[in-house]
Formats: sequence, structure tokens, C-alpha cells
Amino acid sequence: MNSSRLSPDDLHSKPIALVGMMGVGKTSIGKRLAQKLHLPFIDADHEIVEAAGLSIPEIFEKFGEAHFRDGERRVISRLFDGKRKIIATGGGAFINDETRALMLDRAVVIWLDADIETLVDRTARKGDRPLLANGDPREILTQLAAVRNPIYAQAHIHIKSQASPHETTLDKILKALA
Repeated sequence: MNSSRLSPDDLHSKPIALVGMMGVGKTSIGKRLAQKLHLPFIDADHEIVEAAGLSIPEIFEKFGEAHFRDGERRVISRLFDGKRKIIATGGGAFINDETRALMLDRAVVIWLDADIETLVDRTARKGDRPLLANGDPREILTQLAAVRNPIYAQAHIHIKSQASPHETTLDKILKALA
């Protein structure tokens, strides 16, 4: 836990943002965490789709990743309105310098981390991952993790998620927040 930037009050007053690679379970774990803590849950990717009126693959295809990341930053900025909630972010959101600074300042940021095999297995279940569309998913995820994991490591809390029931990961998060 990198709690040097968090006070004990922050753990119980700030929004909680989940970051990590695609397929790590930010949305499914976020929904369960919100239920346990009796807080609203917001999926930032869903909010981006609503704002754009296009699916994420359509945004990538029509406008490119840079355009998507800019919209993502604006939506995430709007979500951090001072109200306590659970926010699941897209895998690349925390990589953007501005978005990361905003999140570290206004939220308790939790990095959900999983090994590549778990990510490959989980992302194979969904066909809506634009970054995995053109190549070998294992290779792409390995390359993304090499770049992103050192950045995710700046999160306040690091939780290792294994190929186990989400309740196991949820329990680790609740202990870290206690």
C-alpha cells in the first residue's frame, strides 16, 4: 500500500477508483465493492459510451485512441465530483498523466493486478477490446503490462487478483480499506 498520500479519513471519504489492465475485473469487482460499501457504482467506459453515443470500438475506429483518451479524461474528471462512489476506469485511463494526477488527488486509487494468463483468459470472453483486435492477445497484453504496470504502481493500494472467485479479491480490498 502506498498510503503516504492518503490520510485515514481519505479511505472513508474519497471516491474509490479501480485501475488496472483490461480483464482484471474492475467492473465486476467494482459492482460488488459498491454493494458491500453501500455506495453508487459507475463504470467510466459506460459513461464514455453514453457521452459519445458510440461504442468504444467505434470511437477507436472513427477517431483513434488519442481522441478516445481525451474524452475519457474529460468524463473521469466529471465523475470526481467530491461524492463518495466506486469508479471502474478503463485500462488506459490511469496512464494519461493528467487523468492520473486527478485520480491520485481526488480518490483512493486501487490497482487491481493479475498475471497475463488470467488476463488472456478473461479478455477472450469479450470481443470488445480494440487494443486486442489486431494481433496475439497474449503478446499485446504482455507488452501493455510491461509499459503500464510501473505506472499502475503509483496507485495508493495494490491488490493482486488471481484466477479465483471475485470475493477473494473483494476481501483483500475491504481489508486494505479498513
